Amino acid sequence: MHKKLQHFIENYQPAIEAQLNHMLATTNVPETLKSSMAYSVNAGGKRIRPLLVLATLEDLGVQSADAISIACAVELIHTYSLIHDDLPCMDDDDYRRGKLTNHKVYGEAVAVLAGDALQTLAFEVLTTLQETSPKDALQLVNMLAGASGAAGMVGGQILDIEGETKPLSLMELETVHINKTGALLSFCIEAGAVLAGLDQAKTGQLKTFAWNIGLAFQIQDDILDITSTTEALGKTAGSDISSDKSTYPSLLGLDGARERLAEHHRLAGESLSFIEQDEPLLELFADYIVNRQS
Repeated sequence: MHKKLQHFIENYQPAIEAQLNHMLATTNVPETLKSSMAYSVNAGGKRIRPLLVLATLEDLGVQSADAISIACAVELIHTYSLIHDDLPCMDDDDYRRGKLTNHKVYGEAVAVLAGDALQTLAFEVLTTLQETSPKDALQLVNMLAGASGAAGMVGGQILDIEGETKPLSLMELETVHINKTGALLSFCIEAGAVLAGLDQAKTGQLKTFAWNIGLAFQIQDDILDITSTTEALGKTAGSDISSDKSTYPSLLGLDGARERLAEHHRLAGESLSFIEQDEPLLELFADYIVNRQS
């Protein structure tokens, strides 16, 4: 990992962890529910999404007292989605990040409710921002709802479920992942554009970056499902092959998937040309996402 990115992560990750746990600690909910929520929030995620929010602001030279809260709202949504993805009625996974999934520890009913509670907490957080203007806060709520709801992540999930019963074309597969994975990643980048007050042209370039890095993230996931191990991934390797699921390697071959990954990586980097910094953090994050091994 690049030293600048490593320093950034080491500097901000503890603040993200502390804020997430503060949010949970101050939530007045039954202890079993709080325990289930905290179990998945603290299950060892890399915090890529909240870090992307903060990296975008840093690259744009913007400081906001609300930055950590906005970043954590995204992570709450992401965590809820993982809890629900792992349920027997969805992917039916027993392990996530090397630990038992939430429903294996707390039961299905509590896991569903924990996911629900994390989702609604995310929006509650965005309604209590201190420094962001009401107009911008409302826009962030609208954007996060779109990214995580039926037109974004949830819509991508249903397309993914339907795609398990039939072979998908490359365009259909991209549509799944633009929604299921890319929409929330896009919010992370676009939230920074809102707080920075960027013009339409520069916001469009950030959207292009987010679109490409979202697809690159999923392509690398598909590649790792073939090339990595269960121990390294923290979840069952080879599950895509065993379920005969459409993936980039299954459609393009492993070499073709790697070529596609490299192309999205290149396009993502080019879209950051307007940022007047040497080695923008977003560019370093793009490098990290395409080169990660878990």
